[in-house]
Amino acid sequence: MSTPYIPRTRAQESRAAIERLYIAMRHLFIRGSYKPLGVSGEAMIEAMMVLCPEIYGSIADPERVELEGLLYIFQRLPRGIEECRFVRLISREGFENASFPPIVPPKRRRNCYRIDEEEMYIEMTRGRSDIYDVLTHLTFLYIEAEKIRRNSEDHRGRKKRDWNMLEEVVKREEAGEPFNKEVAFTYLSTILGRTYEETVEACARFSQDPNLNSIFHIAYWMGYRSTEEAVNENDREISFSSALREKIGHHYYGELWAQNIKEFLMDKGLINRPIHIISANLHSVMNTLYAPYIFKGKKKNLEEIARDLSLLQNETLRQKVVSYASKKGMYQLDDHSGTNITVQIYDLAQIPLQNLSSELQWNADHLEKEKPVIIVMDYAFGEQAYETLDELLKPYEEDGEKIPLDIKSINIMGKAGILEGGKGDIMVPTAHVFEGTADNYPIENDFKQEDFTGFGLKVFEGPMITVLGTSLQNKDILRYFRRSSWGAIGLEMEGAHYQKAIQAATRIRRTGPNENVILRYAYYASDNPLISGHTLASGSLGVDGVKPTYLITIKMLNRILGGDKR
Repeated sequence: MSTPYIPRTRAQESRAAIERLYIAMRHLFIRGSYKPLGVSGEAMIEAMMVLCPEIYGSIADPERVELEGLLYIFQRLPRGIEECRFVRLISREGFENASFPPIVPPKRRRNCYRIDEEEMYIEMTRGRSDIYDVLTHLTFLYIEAEKIRRNSEDHRGRKKRDWNMLEEVVKREEAGEPFNKEVAFTYLSTILGRTYEETVEACARFSQDPNLNSIFHIAYWMGYRSTEEAVNENDREISFSSALREKIGHHYYGELWAQNIKEFLMDKGLINRPIHIISANLHSVMNTLYAPYIFKGKKKNLEEIARDLSLLQNETLRQKVVSYASKKGMYQLDDHSGTNITVQIYDLAQIPLQNLSSELQWNADHLEKEKPVIIVMDYAFGEQAYETLDELLKPYEEDGEKIPLDIKSINIMGKAGILEGGKGDIMVPTAHVFEGTADNYPIENDFKQEDFTGFGLKVFEGPMITVLGTSLQNKDILRYFRRSSWGAIGLEMEGAHYQKAIQAATRIRRTGPNENVILRYAYYASDNPLISGHTLASGSLGVDGVKPTYLITIKMLNRILGGDKR
């Protein structure tokens, strides 16, 4: 009797597509180069079309160009990349000392260099996750470029009048000459396969970011390069430098980064003090500890202060907070190693307790006795979280002597996608499940759901998925994780990597913190990929992120300051 055929679910097909994508990207990385529309590139495109990630919206539509997705990737890729035939991913190889002006994408800090009219170099120092992220964005870019090319041609492959008129618009724009925008929007809407209204809205969104080229420019050059390849066989190519392939996976940048921190602690006499590590943004801890003094007499709570400081016109106030903090125990270590992770170090023995916010709880005797030090590290990216924390938890070595750091707690505050609830809500993980593997990391989390209830936000507690890349998720996979026995509450990119580093240091090497180190994890929702219009591509969290960010920060600091001993 033959076994009946059981069709695969969309979740299974999507998981298989992600696996094929990562195998293909790893293979191409090892090989050294590939053509995006060649055999290898087409395999990635096919897998991407099966997957249809939520962040890339209408990627599967053969005619409609996905505009929110394009805005998302162009904020993370170097300006002018749409003009380039050749993209080369490199490590830090000395270009920072050359005459090429660095191009830094607004939403992803990395140095990029325009070598000539056709070639762009992108510096990759944040690990494999960063490389896969860029390759995914480029694959999406080439898919949408093909749509633009097809929309610009008639059934005989000849360029339509709309394309020729768009070319004229781009020339006028580059020359600084005036042109009728309403007419230009009309030409562009045909090329993009979108309505006039959608095109006008997209142009407005692109124009709000001064670091981006106009959508006229971007659409034209995407279509131009696609046409050049289809008609004149001027193939586009992505390559990887030999230095990048040699350094990846060897903690080269993480080791330099951690060594700089430990040398600073030694120089300041802080190396033997109790240390609390916080992974978070670089403003919430500083503002919570120091900003109330700058706003004294104005009777504002921390949330109101944070909202005021976030306004563009309040740069002077922000500088006052930084200046005051620098005089009262805060040191900032800008990164020069290549990780792009800036660090702030707080000597709590120097903080005037009388100037702290009334929203904070502290124990003066505890602080006098312990004299704790806080290390705040900016957000890592995916696999980079393992590299940096693993190196930071190792002992400091000087003249053959190993000096272990006295790590008391590790506190992770991150942005994450939520699977039930909305933007700004809070997630308290009980475990991290590593997507694509059987790896799972239960956490003895010092934070509980009740720590964040009663503050006007929804709070969810349960396992979270550490995904291989936020740009590769779709609703079918996420619904599976939510509705299956996993019962996942959210997705992020660093949790399992942090846990790998912590477990290696505490349970295997036993050369870093002991097993009694306190772990605190809490995330706030930056998006809900299960709801249309609430993905990362739909825009930043904005002021909605202030309340959860500062609530989590206050809770972390209360525990560190000894005022909340739950």
